Amino acid sequence: MSKSESTSNETNSRVEARAPRGLADREAGELAATNRMLDVIRSVYELYGFEALETPAIEYTDALGKFLPDQDRPNEGVFSFQDDDEQWLSLRYDLTAPLARFVAQNFDRLPKPYRSFRCGPVFRNEKPGPGRFRQFMQFDADTVGSASPAADAEICMMAADALEKLGIARGDYVIKVNSRKVLDGVMQAIGLSGEDNAGRRLIVLRAIDKLDRLGPDGVRQLLGDGRKDESGDFTRGAGLSLQAIDTILSFSLGGQGGGAATVDLFGLLEKSEIGAQGAEELTLIENLARDAGYGPDRIRIDPSVVRGLEYYTGPVFEADLTFETRDEKGHPVRFGSVGGGGRYDGLVGRFRSENTPATGFSIGVSRLFAALKLVDSPIVTARPHVGPVVVLVLDRERLADYQRMVAQLRAAGVAAELYLGAAGMKAQMKYADRRNSPLVVIQGSDEKARGEIQIKDLVAGAKAAGEIATNEEWKAARPAQVSAPESELVERVMAALADRPAERRS
Repeated sequence: MSKSESTSNETNSRVEARAPRGLADREAGELAATNRMLDVIRSVYELYGFEALETPAIEYTDALGKFLPDQDRPNEGVFSFQDDDEQWLSLRYDLTAPLARFVAQNFDRLPKPYRSFRCGPVFRNEKPGPGRFRQFMQFDADTVGSASPAADAEICMMAADALEKLGIARGDYVIKVNSRKVLDGVMQAIGLSGEDNAGRRLIVLRAIDKLDRLGPDGVRQLLGDGRKDESGDFTRGAGLSLQAIDTILSFSLGGQGGGAATVDLFGLLEKSEIGAQGAEELTLIENLARDAGYGPDRIRIDPSVVRGLEYYTGPVFEADLTFETRDEKGHPVRFGSVGGGGRYDGLVGRFRSENTPATGFSIGVSRLFAALKLVDSPIVTARPHVGPVVVLVLDRERLADYQRMVAQLRAAGVAAELYLGAAGMKAQMKYADRRNSPLVVIQGSDEKARGEIQIKDLVAGAKAAGEIATNEEWKAARPAQVSAPESELVERVMAALADRPAERRS
């Protein structure tokens, strides 16, 4: 075999370096900013008495509940595999179903109500697309074991506090509240109760959910015969009567004014027992929020909120960001939802005979992170990730000396690393720059003979070097570079780090 053929075969056998669709790598800067955001959320949740919990990323498929195995494999939507005992296992698709399993498994020893928060990746076996990922992070908080609307009100207040602590200004967000019971009551009021009308109910609820995007006229069409969009595609409507359409629209628009809900829920739902119960619960949540100092600009009843109706059993919540951004066509749009939740009184009951009420809220971490960048929240935009101090290696035979310097810096709490490559000084400086290092420590043979080190501030040095015209001037000036006794390594490095401007510090 010729050398060229061997090289060709070797090239063809190499694996292509690529990430699967719908999955993404995240580097140090984004991770550091995300962790700062999560720390703020965590601090708010702990202030409310919630405690941390971690559950496995893999659960028995039947414990997840929403997706159950068929003869061959679990249904689409969840990543699953069979264990060696032929039990189906799945990657969790949310953080709530694992919580329900944990509470049921540890029911007798847990305090009730049990208040916890969890943060971690979840997985969806769905076709990826813009804004749709197969792995993403959620941050959840739940109260299990309380049927009181006060628990729902507290979740809403906690969500509002978290958004403000993150830098979302009051007036740029609102926590909107509706109820599954109220929606069921409205369906009864317009004659769409019962299993026979399940399909039409779903069309109605999906139409309500599009109110922000399509406006009242677009929703009216979807509630009637149907709607043709800009591309010419036709969506079949619910086929409601004009009176029923007017009822739905007056109900849905009741919370759109920015103040208190204007729709008369009790009047609309007077013939529906479940609907009246939901309206009473919403009124109580609203009153509790007002008594605690949360006005309608922060928490309000909004009948247009439609989410997880097969999942939730009572109040439902949505954290909506109201400031404008631009869509992919450049049109101004509201940023929209960054999280939501509600009451799910039936989930723990899948495992136990006792009725175990629960309510909770889930934040979409990536979406909230994008929102914070848009509003220039200092939590995610104030400073870039800063790397370690790098000790350069200019004399290979003195590796132990350089390692000792690194150890001294680490012992003092300074992040530091020894250059482990084989390149010369110029390449080592470039490496430190790519690591976003604040400082480098330099000691060649001349410095060693004098018992000195050189400390160079890379950021200040780059700025100063830009103002120097010639190489001779640069050598003479050695911008942002100072000499110090080797015995003062730690003190001088810590002083140099402390002297750097705040925007350049991590």
